[in-house]
Amino acid sequence: MFAYYLQLGLRSLRRNPILTALMVAGIALGIAASMTTLTVLHLMGSNPIPWKSDKLHYVQLDNWSGDQPYYDDGRPPDQVTYQDAVALMKAARADKQAAMFKLSLPVQPDNKDLKPFQALARVTYADFFAMFEPRFRYGAPWNRDQDESHARVVVLGDAINEKLFGGQDSTGKNVRLDGIDYTVVGVLEKWNLRSRYYDLTNGAFADPDEFFMPFTTAIDLKQRSSGNNSCWKSSGDGWDAYLASDCVWIQMWVQLDSPARLAEYKSFLDSYVSEQKKLGRFPRPLNNRLLDVTGWMKDQKVVSRDMEVQTGLAFAFLAVCLVNTIGLLLAKFTRKSGEIGLRRALGASRRDVFTQFLVESGVVGLTGGVLGLMLTGLGLLAVRALYTEYKTVASLDWAMVATTILLAIAAALLAGLYPTWRACRVQPAAQLKV
Repeated sequence: MFAYYLQLGLRSLRRNPILTALMVAGIALGIAASMTTLTVLHLMGSNPIPWKSDKLHYVQLDNWSGDQPYYDDGRPPDQVTYQDAVALMKAARADKQAAMFKLSLPVQPDNKDLKPFQALARVTYADFFAMFEPRFRYGAPWNRDQDESHARVVVLGDAINEKLFGGQDSTGKNVRLDGIDYTVVGVLEKWNLRSRYYDLTNGAFADPDEFFMPFTTAIDLKQRSSGNNSCWKSSGDGWDAYLASDCVWIQMWVQLDSPARLAEYKSFLDSYVSEQKKLGRFPRPLNNRLLDVTGWMKDQKVVSRDMEVQTGLAFAFLAVCLVNTIGLLLAKFTRKSGEIGLRRALGASRRDVFTQFLVESGVVGLTGGVLGLMLTGLGLLAVRALYTEYKTVASLDWAMVATTILLAIAAALLAGLYPTWRACRVQPAAQLKV
């Protein structure tokens, strides 16, 4: 029976091509506007590492001035000092831990056809790779012994390996960075991160890190962070004074594999800060935090308020499109009162008439959904062109494709409910003449 109603619906739509085109276009435009913004919103806030996001925790310690909090709402600084990061790393109380910061260094290629260029590095510890799980194409990460020995080694990202070595296995080869040779120990596969969640302090959608090097090596060579740096009092003169200062410029992550381990580490942090207070540091009340990945993303407002407002406006536009569709369907079904009266006189029930016209509305929705899906793709292309920082989240995945089609059909069925109900109320006697 459904196939019969579908055939009737298609035949009815072909008889009024202009009206049909207006309804399909209205649905498509509304769906495209709402799904373009919803897709970006969805991918912005999606869990980047769902299988272990509850085990990875961002460390925050409140070492800020006693006269004024870092944030007006009392939240602690987004980063930690060098001396605190090193102390936590040496304590090794977590299952895994990695202090890190952003660094920009000049690359001097051996290939004379390539000019020197700047590249972004992630300065970190060996545990970083086990914690955040980027995949390796060649080689492996450096180990903890190399952290301890301040080894001059690097892990290359896929793009820079392609640029320097044509994508070949470059493990064991040297890369010259800022005039110093480093040995390549591993090369990553392309790491498609929607957001660079492990370093939100330098921008959730900032350019990806191009290579990785040991934290201890960078400090040994006195490489200053290229990322955010905040101080509430003078850091003093010279490198050693800077390292001993209360300036915050290092991100600190720990992996805690159970709730019990989380509680233990929180207790350890409280004890550590209490000991530092005895040394005259940490003038503010105890305010340590350990946020998991999704909690840290919410805290840093990865999903911007502007994007939420834009999504709301887009769905409001979809509602306007549905109101117009309701009017067009009502006009279409009212014209068919004679046909409806004849069907009712020949024995068709109200349920039969309701099903027939609801199927016709569904066909409009499906057609509008397919067209809306194509327009959504164009909309996301426009977002990537206009807002390059959103390029990693302006793309359709299968979940969003399915949502687009289902939303279009549901919207059309919703729009068709009232006109279909009105069509069912047609009385055969009022439409038939003897």
